[in-house]
Amino acid sequence: MQQSFDVIIIGAGAAGLMAAAAAANMRVNDAAPKVLLLDGRDKIGAKILVAGGGRCNVTNEFIHPSRFHTESDVNGALALKGDGSKSFVGRVLRAFSVEQTHRFFESIGVPLKLEETGKYFPVSNSARTVLEALLQNVADSGAELRTNVRVYDISFSENRYRLETSRGEYTATSVIVCSGGIALPKSGSDGAGYPWAEKFGHTIIFTTPALSPLLSKKLPYKHLSGIAVPVRLQCGDKSTFMRYEGSLLFTHVGYSGPVALNISRHVARDNVYKKVLLRLLPQVPDGEENRFWHEFVKANAKQNCVNALCQYFPRRLSETLITNALGETALTKTTGKLRSEEQQKLKSTLLDQELEISEVADYVKAEATAGGVSLAELEPATMMSKLQQGLFFAGEVCDVDGWLGGYNFQWAWSSGTVAGRAAARFALKN
Repeated sequence: MQQSFDVIIIGAGAAGLMAAAAAANMRVNDAAPKVLLLDGRDKIGAKILVAGGGRCNVTNEFIHPSRFHTESDVNGALALKGDGSKSFVGRVLRAFSVEQTHRFFESIGVPLKLEETGKYFPVSNSARTVLEALLQNVADSGAELRTNVRVYDISFSENRYRLETSRGEYTATSVIVCSGGIALPKSGSDGAGYPWAEKFGHTIIFTTPALSPLLSKKLPYKHLSGIAVPVRLQCGDKSTFMRYEGSLLFTHVGYSGPVALNISRHVARDNVYKKVLLRLLPQVPDGEENRFWHEFVKANAKQNCVNALCQYFPRRLSETLITNALGETALTKTTGKLRSEEQQKLKSTLLDQELEISEVADYVKAEATAGGVSLAELEPATMMSKLQQGLFFAGEVCDVDGWLGGYNFQWAWSSGTVAGRAAARFALKN
């Protein structure tokens, strides 16, 4: 039996939950839309529940378009660096800003707290409170949520969309695809939205893992697994380099931590970025390397090399850095007794060490997907397709991925709200 709605949202993740409530709360001439939210899983919200170590990093103090990436050819020139069209992303973020996000979560009973890192978490420190509040918000809006409904196909005829599903056929005036990307497939992300978009003529920017650990076949720090230090990572050449500062975590298979996860999308997507340089002393500015090293050697000339480095690093790491650069015999040398070539090797190890990266961990470990539905074919004011009236996209299915730390959730809240409101207006006026 065919069931009819004004707006149907596919995917009850962060973007879908926002889109459903935003659509259902929309009014045009006092008319309210009939809204249906579908999800193929029985239990929803897996990504929300695991985010931020189970606390859900809702957003960030430093949300800015420059911290998002898209390679969509929006302005007539492909963004080779992965920075994409900041105007598109910025417009969506402004339409539902960080301040509005704060007020929204406060209004549904989830006050947020700011931590030193710039991340906002629920005061409860529980991701479950976020998910439960979002689900209650959808219910209060009047939107209907149906889980365990798998969408097989979407077609369009006679100004209506038809969805073939595991529970029969549904029709709607507007459809919002919030099906996510491919990252963390155990949460239900399977890339289902991409072929639907292609069916209506949309371009899919090729996808790769993002926010995923870096893997290496050569592991000089394997025995230091679990140790984290503040560093700078850089990849690319002088004209296209990408640079991040933050905590680097040594693992038994490579490197993780915020700085490694942030740079991973570049390493995964282009050979230009395969060379990754590690600066273990990120506080040393470019151009100041020689001055720093001269002062370091002068101040620590009579110090054992290991003890000299221990003012910056844990002892085990200090010993490893010296052994890897100079051999074990240098462990007992004083800094002032190092030969000039030894000084150069140790200096390079600290300030310009190349990490041998074999690959980026696959989607199972990734927290986001880079690539997706091209923004060039979407309207930033509405998230509606330029190719197919009444078809909208929001969240990770789009060619947008942000930094670690609440950025991708903010994109979901913002794009979901914009799409939900616009889809409801379109449905009520058509």
